[in-house]
Amino acid sequence: MNKKKLMLVAIGLIILITSLGVASSYMLSVGNKDLSADKIRVACVGDSITGGTDYPADLWMLLGANYTVGNFGVGGSAVSLDSGKPYMNENAFQEAKEYQPNIVIIMLGTNDANSLIWQDNRSFVNDYVKLISEFQALSSEPKIWIVKPPPVFNNGTIPSAEYLSANVIPSIEQVAKQTNSPIIDLYSALVNSSEFFPDGVHPNSAGAMLIANEIHKAITSQNTA
Repeated sequence: MNKKKLMLVAIGLIILITSLGVASSYMLSVGNKDLSADKIRVACVGDSITGGTDYPADLWMLLGANYTVGNFGVGGSAVSLDSGKPYMNENAFQEAKEYQPNIVIIMLGTNDANSLIWQDNRSFVNDYVKLISEFQALSSEPKIWIVKPPPVFNNGTIPSAEYLSANVIPSIEQVAKQTNSPIIDLYSALVNSSEFFPDGVHPNSAGAMLIANEIHKAITSQNTA
């Protein structure tokens, strides 16, 4: 009986060590350390909807072992160089390029939905095109997807639901046409999903999975390898 118990404990330890090894490997991947040549590298670029949620981790789980996912989200960041926190001025932007991704998912614009930094859409479009061109110039020649961010479900706040709908979303469409980049339309996909955004902006765990599912469907619908 004691031998059986010892055997069960030993098996349990082996399973635990193996699980920890898998988890450690996953954390390295999401922590932008895994540059394995035989994996498809996905860079998730964005603000706190990327950096502060489970969506990149969920996306990695959906994509599977042939992929590695780097989370390069920066809370509060925006496209516009006139904003208080331009993404292009953040260290994460350089780290995302050094990652040499094969796929780039850019989900920015929510923090640009601010009447204080909008005069017209020209600077937003020009700055977004500049950001994309930096990724287009990488030797890894990544496939770049532009994401229309989820709606803002709080009215009269910053970011503004009205500015996002009336200014940012049409400008993202313009950027996509100008750069010949495909769009992932989370805005339309989640427009009736306010229950998954408790504060009106950031998804809960279920909302993060919805985001990951939409992005997964888009990037696996083509041969992205």
